[in-house]
Amino acid sequence: MTHRHAQRLSRRTTLGLLFAAAAGVMTAGMPAAAQAQAKGEAQVRIGYQKYGTLTLLKGRGTLEKRLAEQGVGVKWTEFPAGPVLLEGLNVGSIDFGTVGEAPPIFAQAAGANLVYVGNEPASPASEAIVVPKGSGLRTLADLKGRKIALNKGSNVHYLLLKALEKAGVAYADIQPVFLPPADARAAFERGSVDAWAIWDPFLAAAEKQLGARVLADGKGLVANYQFYLASRTYAEKNPEILRIVLDEVAKVDDWGRNNPDEVATILAAQTGLGKDVVALAASRYAYGVKPVSVDVIASQQRVADAFSSLKLIPKPIVVKDALLPARQLATSTK
Repeated sequence: MTHRHAQRLSRRTTLGLLFAAAAGVMTAGMPAAAQAQAKGEAQVRIGYQKYGTLTLLKGRGTLEKRLAEQGVGVKWTEFPAGPVLLEGLNVGSIDFGTVGEAPPIFAQAAGANLVYVGNEPASPASEAIVVPKGSGLRTLADLKGRKIALNKGSNVHYLLLKALEKAGVAYADIQPVFLPPADARAAFERGSVDAWAIWDPFLAAAEKQLGARVLADGKGLVANYQFYLASRTYAEKNPEILRIVLDEVAKVDDWGRNNPDEVATILAAQTGLGKDVVALAASRYAYGVKPVSVDVIASQQRVADAFSSLKLIPKPIVVKDALLPARQLATSTK
């Protein structure tokens, strides 16, 4: 492929080719046997959460149609949060999924054999630390000594670290209460915690349904990337299937960016939340899946180092070790 030809490729096609290259296989040059092997895969098992591009993709049904042409089925499994989704990836119950910044750090530190295959742009307003509407807490410094609900190892875990750092409050000086979103909301409503670090659409639901007040969101503190990950084994064996999945994600991103009302309609149907709730959440979302860049990996390394310094993960990690070998080579030469 010439450089001039590459420049004419659409963003979606470029994404697909970059992933194929990362796996060491270009679709155009794929041996017939390898193509047959990819087409012969019975199923791709996708883990998703109650929000985001994969939820839209599931709701629109376009991936099933595309992969049916290859003789491949799609199985969707919903997870309440990123850490348990990656546990599913690690034990082999799913092949591909999306999570925030922190879950891959914890998973990699625990020895999970996963790889980054793409990410959505930064979306810092999509997560926040909230307090009840009648709370006397007004600043981040007021969190000192307080009980804060959060999902351990999730993206908001890093938000909390950075928020406390900004306020000059030591992590040891707050009382983290580790709960999944549904249990955290119940604790928040009961008043058994003082604050809640949470992401959309649970954040939007707390604002709309409970009158929760945002003490601080991620703006100026964290990037809040959404990452697409796959098991290393699946990614190495099935690059063409994952190329198609990422291409369909890119198409949904393009569509979603330009159709906010329809996005809210689909998300409401898929999540069971009110349209006003998901419309608020969707207004803060950033669309545009792209290959994982050197800058994004550097950002992830800062997340990993922060957790390591507080001994929240069992050992330091090198984030780029969770890239496919060809992508490591490509990014290191840019």
